[in-house]
Amino acid sequence: MTTPVETSTHPQERKIVTAIPGPKSQAMHERRKNAVSNGVGAALPVYIASAHGSVVVDIDGNQFIDMASGIGVTTIGHTDPAVVSAVQNQVANFTHTCFTVTPYEDYVRVAELLAQHSPGTHAKKAVLVNSGAEAVENAIKIARKYTGKNAVGVLDHAYHGRTNMTMAMNFKNSPYATGYGSLGTAVFRAPSSYPFHDGLSGEEAAKSTIWYLEKQVGAQDLACIFVEPIQGEGGFMVPADGYLNAIQAWCTENNVVFVADEVQAGMARSGAYFSSETFGLVPDLITTAKGIAGGMPLAGVVGRAEIMDASHPGGLGGTFGGNPVACAAAVAVFDQIEKEGLLAEARRVEKVFGGGLRDLQAKHPIIGEVRGKGAMLAIEIVQPGTKDPNPQAVTSIVQYCFERGVLLLNAGTNYNVIRFLPSVKTSDVQLADVLSVLDEAISAL
Repeated sequence: MTTPVETSTHPQERKIVTAIPGPKSQAMHERRKNAVSNGVGAALPVYIASAHGSVVVDIDGNQFIDMASGIGVTTIGHTDPAVVSAVQNQVANFTHTCFTVTPYEDYVRVAELLAQHSPGTHAKKAVLVNSGAEAVENAIKIARKYTGKNAVGVLDHAYHGRTNMTMAMNFKNSPYATGYGSLGTAVFRAPSSYPFHDGLSGEEAAKSTIWYLEKQVGAQDLACIFVEPIQGEGGFMVPADGYLNAIQAWCTENNVVFVADEVQAGMARSGAYFSSETFGLVPDLITTAKGIAGGMPLAGVVGRAEIMDASHPGGLGGTFGGNPVACAAAVAVFDQIEKEGLLAEARRVEKVFGGGLRDLQAKHPIIGEVRGKGAMLAIEIVQPGTKDPNPQAVTSIVQYCFERGVLLLNAGTNYNVIRFLPSVKTSDVQLADVLSVLDEAISAL
């Protein structure tokens, strides 16, 4: 077993001391092949020994600036002292009782905080579960119970999870659903707003979305529509102005529950607690996960009290949902967002790093678009002079940066998007260093 390293001593900089992956990571990867299912991917196969702030350290001693944050999870940084302290204290008290058997305060407190910080002044309630996909599944159950209707509307380029129902909701079949048999039913897909490619205004794109849903299923049978205000795995698409508002207005008029999937874009990452706020949206329900508990597994659904209360007692919940250790971590995360002004820090990341990306776009015609909000930014890589996808360049850029101490992830329906999900505490110096390496990587093509 790897001996933990004192994280507070980690210099917040990249440092490469071996080949990447290093010999210890290579040996560990061989052990993995003999023990872990091949179905579990390995995007960046360096094995981590410790992490703090915006830097992760592998078992070979290499230090990486983390622009992935565990796919948007460690939004307030790795091993935040307040989160670590909250987890340690809770573990010493009790680790599990099952909230539906013998409840505890921190579950209630997380529900209160979600109601307080989600958009709208109406009465709200919440339920806590384990993962983003589970939150989506529960939001569907709640919407169906409330409306008495069955069908679920989703958008092109959407990603909602890996459970049976959420696989049916995803836009891409591969790799998430390939070969896994029959998926959840009553899911209907419509075009989304993708301004870089469709060139439509928000009003025009919304008309197209609504037309498809009315023709495919009809509002009389549609229980809910799921939207990612900023689409995640699909490529960090920010919709045209007014698009989401028009969809929400149509939902309200037709007794369709408007669900904002904020699993990736929520919890301070966009510069607001929930990215819905940045569009002037007040969703009926919001699903949340990832950044809510500083790395501990926790997710939830929060929304209008009358919708949330449509479910009968016992219809929602689960053995581990709202685990007390994860809830303690979440309370600490909310506290740190307020105490450290982390919404403003996310906006700082957008200004500094987003500005740097636009400078690179002016220099490199391979960057077709820079988009995103807060600390959720992306570049779409194209064949120069066109809007055609260039996934081979993305692979090369990500690998170049990886080997030099910067962890990046790809995204996009065509795998031609590089996404950036740094901690909102990532310093200007670190961001400038990442931009420098990214510039080198693109130039090296």
